[in-house]
Amino acid sequence: MVSAPVRIADAATVGLLRPGDRVDVVAAERTGPPRVVAAGARVAEVPHADREVGEGGALVVLSVPRDTARALVGAGSVARLAVTLC
Repeated sequence: MVSAPVRIADAATVGLLRPGDRVDVVAAERTGPPRVVAAGARVAEVPHADREVGEGGALVVLSVPRDTARALVGAGSVARLAVTLC
């Protein structure tokens, strides 16, 4: 397992998360249906907004397998990411 920082498009949704929560991360691209990139990922940390760098959304740190972390990075570069609570 590795720690994967992920920027979620809806900052208000990230505000609902707490360490230990389980989430599915969904990538929504302009073409094609949304797809689940990470299923049942554990929330490791929800950094405070004043410590974040970047534009739009909010940061969450997930504990996921290394392959899933790579998939999250790839999806985050081409799609808007959302989470659903498990």
